[in-house]
Amino acid sequence: MLRHEFQPGRLVAGTFLTVTGIIYAGDAGGAWETPWFVVIPLVIAGLCLAGAVGVLTRGIRKRRGSATPPPIDYR
Repeated sequence: MLRHEFQPGRLVAGTFLTVTGIIYAGDAGGAWETPWFVVIPLVIAGLCLAGAVGVLTRGIRKRRGSATPPPIDYR
């Protein structure tokens, strides 16, 4: 099984967008009343935080070096 590189910035962005979807679903289902302007700061904050986490993670990985070995050339 191929493993992928963990990207915490995408995890943060996905979490914030999922929360936004839950807020809209609760509003559409009649569980609560949500003003339209509540969601915009939530999405913007999530994307900014995801960008910051991505930049920090990239800096840490560059300092540590690559965790994966170089590919093998079978020529």
